[in-house]
This record gives sequence, structure tokens and C-alpha cells, in this order.
Amino acid sequence: MPPALIELLEVTVRRGSTTALRNVTLSIAVGEHVAVLGPNGCGKSTLIKTITRECYPMPAPDSSVTILGSKTWDIFDLRKKLGIVSNDLMALNTRAESGFEVVLSGFFASIGIWPNHEVTAEMRRAAHEALHLLEAEYLAEKPVCEMSSGEARRILIARSLVHRPQALLLDEPSTSLDLFAQDELRQIIRKLARAGIGIILITHQISDIVPEIDRVIFMKGGRIAADGPKKEILTAAALRELFGVPVDLTERDGYYHLW
Repeated sequence: MPPALIELLEVTVRRGSTTALRNVTLSIAVGEHVAVLGPNGCGKSTLIKTITRECYPMPAPDSSVTILGSKTWDIFDLRKKLGIVSNDLMALNTRAESGFEVVLSGFFASIGIWPNHEVTAEMRRAAHEALHLLEAEYLAEKPVCEMSSGEARRILIARSLVHRPQALLLDEPSTSLDLFAQDELRQIIRKLARAGIGIILITHQISDIVPEIDRVIFMKGGRIAADGPKKEILTAAALRELFGVPVDLTERDGYYHLW
């Protein structure tokens, strides 16, 4: 059996005085499409930061975080395997970089290109390929500070794809997007999933879960509350318990909606 893309075993993470993850055990296979759903403050973003080595588990004999079979990673090598799309990245953009410069900066874990960065012809080709894949070539010369939220999100996704990663981690990707931009984002996620890129979607919006995602994980209070096939996990009763509010659930064309 090939190693799992991500495997967490009895992982507990504290952030300040708060225990953000509590004894989390989780395995995600290479090429799998998964949504992690839960209310604000349930530990979803901490889970992503633990996978990307921004947060570290409390030391314990039976606790481990393994990615592609390895417990130890150079963070720059890890970024070549896992593309990350986070709203935190755009908040760091304080200069008038072009879309192409931001996409290129994915090679350097920066926002924009700086004088010390050596950009190769191969990097430029990869950046153009990522923009082409997302049908975003028209944004190459546009300053990111002049883009709409949807355009900027598309550039961030292209930035995460320059290394041709095995999986894409999307942390609340539809935040601040209008209805048109939300639909564009979901079509992009579907296209990437069909292209063979694993999707790990962190969200509290059930409508973000595109039809290609067939596994759903519920998080609540820093724990895994449920994990299984989408059609079994996404029920009105389960969602009422997860979010603590009365809801009705409908499904149309592979998308789920709450009322």
C-alpha cells in the first residue's frame, strides 16, 4: 500500500491557553477529495496549520504527523507536495504586485518577487501554465490590489499550483466572495479535482462542497465528530447537531444547501 498523503495519530495542539485540537486521528489518501466542515472555532484552521507545520502537536509517545510516509520535512520541500490557499496570504500583499508576480512568488514562499529571488525560465513557464489552467492569463499584468476578491482568489490558487502539487489545501476559500465569484471558485475546484489533484477543503459553508468531493469530516470542539461518505454524513439531523441550529437540507445537481 502506498503511504497516505496525510496521517495524524492522537494529535493534540495548543494555541496559547486554548486546546485547539484534541486527540485527532485522521488519514487522507493520495488523490482523495475531502471536505472538513464545522463551525467557527472548531479547529479546522489549526488542522491545516498542523499539516503545513505552522503549528506543532504537544509531545506524546503515541502522537505523530506523517505526510507521504515521512514525519520530518523541509518546509520548502513540503510546499512542493501540498499547495496551500489561505486568506492570510492576500492580507500580506501590501505592494502593487502583478498577478504574474504573485503566481511566481509561489516558488519562494513569498508574496511578490524580491531582488534576491532568482527567477528561471522554467519558473516562468510553470507560472504561465498555472494561469492558463485557471483561465486567468488576463490577470497576469493586473495589480493584485486592483483585483476583485474573486480574481485575487484565482491568482492565489494559481500561486499554489506552480509546483504541480499532489494536493491542494483550501482554507475557507469562499470567504468575502459574492455569488458570481463563489460559483467561479467552485468550478475551478471541480476542474482541479477532475485533473487528478487531491482536494482538501476546509469550510463552514456546505455549498462549497462540490460534487467531486465524496468524503466529509465534521469537526467540533477540536475533535473529529464524524467522518465518512458524503451521502451518509450530510444529513439534516447531523448538521443540526454540528452547528446547533435547526436546519433543513436539500441536494441538487450534486450540491447541498441548508435552509
